[in-house]
Amino acid sequence: MEEGLCPFGRAVMAGEAGCTLARRRPRGELEAVICASPVAYLNCGTLLQMLRERARFALRLPGPDALIPHVQSMRLQCGGALALARELGHDRPRDLHEIVAEAKQTWGDLASIPFEPIVRSLVAWQPKRRSGKEGPGA
Repeated sequence: MEEGLCPFGRAVMAGEAGCTLARRRPRGELEAVICASPVAYLNCGTLLQMLRERARFALRLPGPDALIPHVQSMRLQCGGALALARELGHDRPRDLHEIVAEAKQTWGDLASIPFEPIVRSLVAWQPKRRSGKEGPGA
């Protein structure tokens, strides 16, 4: 993970999660999501690594240092953020920084999060269908 890049940047860019600490910055011809807090960056990065580790078998992911396909990365970030938010009683992850802080307060630390139901939920996550013309001539 590049320093400062939001670990859940794909979820934020896709509108699947929000974060008060996320800052969009141009990066070449693309846009990147940067975290405004070193502590939040570390916490979210740790959470994402734990999600990847716990979901490795269920998602058939390669080893921890290998790149993963885009759809699996989206499933980890979007599905993981949504699953954690729901485990805490929220309908969606409106502010990832607050969700991660609440998880730490609720379970004492990130390692104590009940990952089994979260992994089940993130595995079931599906990307939203793109709106557009369907059918002949589309």
